[in-house]
Amino acid sequence: MGNICRSPTAEGVMRAKLAAAGLASQVEVDSAGTHAYHVGEPPDERSQAHALRRGYDLSAQRARQLVADDFTRFDLVLGMDADNLSRAAKLCPPGARHRLKLLLDYAPQTGKRHVPDPYYGGDAGFEEVLDLVEAACDGLIATLRR
Repeated sequence: MGNICRSPTAEGVMRAKLAAAGLASQVEVDSAGTHAYHVGEPPDERSQAHALRRGYDLSAQRARQLVADDFTRFDLVLGMDADNLSRAAKLCPPGARHRLKLLLDYAPQTGKRHVPDPYYGGDAGFEEVLDLVEAACDGLIATLRR
């Protein structure tokens, strides 16, 4: 939503996993929120702390809002939940709807469709986000390799 918890975590995880897979120079990754609440701000301190414990540095990221050009700039625009997917779809040009998916479409083994927002919860929520995002990034990388 505000691009300070889930999506910057996904960006940081995906960047690290792409680097480990030797694909960093072939895939462009960015994150954005569907709301303008935190534009220009760094990721939530709790997101950064939990990510850093797993080796992901989010500190250089700054929140931005999703724009219509993102649907032509990127091959995929991945939402964290149904609400954000719906908001993104309103910006999406009709010819680019195939680019819009849920992140967890790439991690069906989790049994979840949506990455829950950890903002109002405790540590366990941030850890769950990391677990889900790591699984989805692994699935997306496997898809990219095919």
